[in-house]
Amino acid sequence: MLIRRPADIAPSEITPHALFRRRREFLRLSAGVALAGLVPASQAKLPPARPSLYSTDETLTPLRHVAGYNNFTEFGFDKESPSRNAPALRVRPWTLTIDGLVRQPKTLDIEDILKLAPLEERIYRLRCVEGWSMVIPWIGLPMATLLKQVEPLGSARYVEFVSAVQPDTMTTVHSRVLDWPYLEGLRMDEAMHPLTIMAVGLYGDVLPNQNGAPLRLVVPWKYGFKSGKSIVRIRLVDQEPQTTWMRTAPDEYGFYSNVNPDVDHRRWSQGSERRIGDFFKRKTLMFNGYADQVGQLYTGMDLRRHF
Repeated sequence: MLIRRPADIAPSEITPHALFRRRREFLRLSAGVALAGLVPASQAKLPPARPSLYSTDETLTPLRHVAGYNNFTEFGFDKESPSRNAPALRVRPWTLTIDGLVRQPKTLDIEDILKLAPLEERIYRLRCVEGWSMVIPWIGLPMATLLKQVEPLGSARYVEFVSAVQPDTMTTVHSRVLDWPYLEGLRMDEAMHPLTIMAVGLYGDVLPNQNGAPLRLVVPWKYGFKSGKSIVRIRLVDQEPQTTWMRTAPDEYGFYSNVNPDVDHRRWSQGSERRIGDFFKRKTLMFNGYADQVGQLYTGMDLRRHF
């Protein structure tokens, strides 16, 4: 696997530190929504995050869209319901269990996770399967940092992510539309890739509940539904996990879920997308624009069959 080190990144892909900070502060002030009003006051502040060389230099999506237009099925199946319903989510105390094919299974408190490594602010594209996209300044730590805490066994080939179920706060988990808890999965090399992060915040502060507080997977070259929210367990396994959407609609949602404009969804084209806040559509890029970093992970694979 080719790991893309800072020296390998083209200067055009790196936002100058001063410009990045000025832009972020401007958009923070002009977003139209104060982040403090979107996050329960009980959540702790995050440690300072350092800018990441993995960031794109594209214009950020205003916070009002990032926090107001969400896929979080536990709080509703339309895009506006999560921002109305998710404030009820209990995010403290919160623990994450990492087990399965590991030498040292652990249960970590959220505060311990925040101390594992310096947090980074990474501006990543988010491409959703429905045809819309955003550019978001996530705050998080590499998924590899988390997994190394438990010393994965050589037999571990996949990683399963389990989201929380809170029947008293989550408005749709009593329905049978999906099987709960929400499950997602990655191949081991995908999970260990340096672009894959566990996000704990955005726009310089903790994650709003509707964006997957307090722990959310972010895999920028895959469709957004692949990024499980409010994660409580990570399990290392030797067989491909049966994820929620694979069980629900296997002809529409494959395990890999890579952004591929040449493979249409069963009900719509994936060749173009609309950036939230823009009027015109744009061409969808292979692997969401991260082909140089991750394309080698799929060498020799039929990406139409392994969709």
